[in-house]
Parts: sequence; structure tokens; C-alpha cells
Amino acid sequence: VLLLLTFNNKVAFITGGGTGLGRAMTNTLSQLGAQCVIASRKLDVLQQAAKEISSQTGNKVHAVQCDIRDPEAVSCCVDQMETLTGLPDVIINNAAGNFVCPSAHLSPNAWKSITDIVLNGTAFVTLELGKRLIQNQKGASFLAITTIYAESGSGFVVPSASAKAGVEALYKSLAGEWGRYGHRFNIIQPGPIKTKGAFSRLDPTGEFEKLMINRMPVGRLGKPAEIANLAAYLSSDFATWMSGAVIRFDGGEYVFMAGEFNHLQDVSVSLKSSEPQINTGRVR
Repeated sequence: VLLLLTFNNKVAFITGGGTGLGRAMTNTLSQLGAQCVIASRKLDVLQQAAKEISSQTGNKVHAVQCDIRDPEAVSCCVDQMETLTGLPDVIINNAAGNFVCPSAHLSPNAWKSITDIVLNGTAFVTLELGKRLIQNQKGASFLAITTIYAESGSGFVVPSASAKAGVEALYKSLAGEWGRYGHRFNIIQPGPIKTKGAFSRLDPTGEFEKLMINRMPVGRLGKPAEIANLAAYLSSDFATWMSGAVIRFDGGEYVFMAGEFNHLQDVSVSLKSSEPQINTGRVR
């Protein structure tokens, strides 16, 4: 019962909250008592998600249209939220965009399309809300959803990697500067979590899913409900001493790829011979 009241009388604002990971996080926060406000460009999608989540949880979910690439639209969105619910206690910057493209083929517009959403959009939302919260002397939890390759970089998704790295720098910087106002800033770096939107763009044929699973020490992709549970904890009063944290949430993928000899899992040693034998299956 106590857990179900974790976000009672609290307001959560989630960008990209109508689909994928954002919807999963909205659903979990709503189940735990939060009044949620979800924002994105597609109002019809938001309204449908809000209706379905609210009917399941019994808590109000508000849909507010917003193009986070436009600072004026962000300001209008926050005005509307203040009228509906007041300023939020929880902010989750989840909205993102990505596509696979060889860097030699990237156009300025392609670069801008991703960085405008991921980096500029996150900055516009964070700064607009942060300033208003400071003026109203109200603390809040800010959470950004980035990616494991924000840390390492990655070819073929260079705009996304660069923008997500910028988001992490923004959040770590503000964790130091705005902590005195009661603001906490944390980051989740998810590995591959299967959602319809992301996988339709990044792996339309399903060809790479098996490759991804093969480099997961836990042997599977992540589930939206799992990152939603982590996001709920980080945003809750159970984690009030956590700020400036970057949490890798990837089933061990990052450390597996980084380890020089981890691919020796594909080599087995016969009990009858000291010579290694290549095994094409996974060795668990």
C-alpha cells in the first residue's frame, strides 16, 4: 500500500509520454499515484494514451501538445500545465529521435533534426521548468533518458550520440549548480529495449536483434516496464540523496563489449583435449 502512494499528490511531466518507454514510465508513475502530464507533437496519440492509462490506473493523465524543438511552444506547454496541475514534482526528458546513417552521408538538416529534438528540446524543457520552479521555491526531480553510447560514442548514429552526450553534460552541470534549489538531476543510459517505434527505425528487418542479444550477458533485451521501475525509484522520495548519477541499464552489454577477452565465450575447451575448439553457440 505504501508503494502505491509513492507519488500521491505529486505531478509528473513526461516528454514523449504517449508511446514506447515514455508511455511505460507514465503508466508506472500513474499506478503509483502521480497525476501525469504527457507531451509530444501528436496530440491524438497523447490523448489516446492518456485515456487508456487513466482508465487502468484511476489517476488523471493530461495530454498537452508540444514541439520541444520550439522554445515558445515549450513555454506555452508549461503555461498550460500550470493551469491544469501546477508545476511538476517530477520531470522526465524522454523525447528523442534517431536514425541509422553513414556519417559521410549526413546532411546539415539530418544533423539538425536529431540535435534539435534531443539536445535543444531537453535544454528548452529543463531550463523553462527549472527557472519557474526556482522562482516558486519548489524543488523537483529531473531525469534524462540517454543511451549507453552517449558515453562511448558510436558510428552510424553520430547525431544521436553527440546530442545525448550533450544532455548528460547539461544534467551533470545542473546537478552541481541547481542542487541548492532542491533540484535533483539523474540520467539513465538504457541499452536495447524493444519498443515498436525505436526498432522499426533502427532495425526494420529484425536482422540485428539476434546480434544484440548475443552480446548481452543476461541473454535478452530489456523490457519497458523495467526501465519504468528504475525511473520511478530515481524520481521518488526514496532517492532524495541521488543527484548527478549516471546509471547504465543495459543487461551488461557495455562491459561485455568493452572487455578485451569477453568474446572468448565463443570458444570452448574440450574435456578430452587441451586445445580450444570454436563453438558457434553461446557459452553461458
